[in-house]
Amino acid sequence: MAKSSEPFPPGELLEKFADMAERSRAPDGDRQGDGWGAGWLDAQERWQTLKSSRPVWTDGSIFNLIPKSRIFLFHARSSSFPSHKNVLAYNQPFVRDAFTFVFNGLLQGVNLPVPVAGDIGSQKIWALLSDLLGAHEPGPSLERLAGLLDKNSRRIQALNIGLCDQKNLYAFCRYENQAGYYHLQFYESSGLKMVCSAALSGYDFRPLPLNEVILF
Repeated sequence: MAKSSEPFPPGELLEKFADMAERSRAPDGDRQGDGWGAGWLDAQERWQTLKSSRPVWTDGSIFNLIPKSRIFLFHARSSSFPSHKNVLAYNQPFVRDAFTFVFNGLLQGVNLPVPVAGDIGSQKIWALLSDLLGAHEPGPSLERLAGLLDKNSRRIQALNIGLCDQKNLYAFCRYENQAGYYHLQFYESSGLKMVCSAALSGYDFRPLPLNEVILF
């Protein structure tokens, strides 16, 4: 996630993200090569998205389709199951009304008391959060979501969430182990704020505080 004081073209930042994604490996050794997505605010302050089923590091020819904006969210996907590959609807970021959302993590034995919309885990987590956002502010909604999943999951290996409400970035980072993969990083300067799953080259990223909602 990136938030700037002024609109800027995302090409250079997206190239750095693509390079990071190409080098990244999930704890099981899987690559982040099952497609990617980008979300941004247009000139009318509406969310727009671009999604592809190709690895982000092979898709540089379409980076220039994304215009200048003051807020961007990028996500590279590693599909958990072969049958879930090449389904663009599963690619993040997910958008609903004023909000857009990205997730990385691993939850096991989730048993919620009521049915939840969505085909895959990230969609279900987004559906739960969307319902909470209908009644609460973003920060408390993320806190309530973490509590709900903690109560109804056998194990949370990792729960990393990014959220934007068209003005602010919200980040939550929690994990049991594999810190090199799961510990979110953040960067702040006078004109640019970023949260990423790993440091991007050329920026002084630092580890995000754990188990609390951080606002940028």
